[in-house]
This record gives sequence, structure tokens and C-alpha cells, in this order.
Amino acid sequence: MSTHKAGGKASQHVSPAGKRLGVKVSDGEKVVAGSILVRQNGTKLTAGKNVKVGRDHSLFAAVAGVAKFGQKLGRKVVSVVIK
Repeated sequence: MSTHKAGGKASQHVSPAGKRLGVKVSDGEKVVAGSILVRQNGTKLTAGKNVKVGRDHSLFAAVAGVAKFGQKLGRKVVSVVIK
């Protein structure tokens, strides 16, 4: 039996806070210009019509309209349709 409790790096480790990534709006949901549609690491989803890419790869609406999710050439695409 051990006479001392293990007390190295394992007991000192603290998990970092989550980055709050993911899809922020649903398909068919109304959005205003500048609203965040998706927060992501890399470009898992690509920008479609009326959507721009931020410097951290987040997708945001360039105009007010309705969010639409779909696929084009095998890639997941997020677009904003003006109503």
C-alpha cells in the first residue's frame, strides 16, 4: 500500500471554459443584418447568399431575411433569403 496520496498534475488540472460553438439559429428563422448564424472552428459550414465569414470563421447575416440551411456540391451551406 502507498503511504502518500498521488498529487501531481492530474489533481491540479482545470478544464478550460467551453467556447460556445455551434449553430445559433434554426432553418426558417428570421434574422437581422449582422446576427450570428454559426460559431465554428474552421469552415465546417460555408457561407451562401447574403452570408459573410468572420475572422474566427463564424458566419453572420449580411442582410435581414430568413436563414436557410442546405447543401451544394457536397458542402453544408448557410444562406439568408430576403423576404
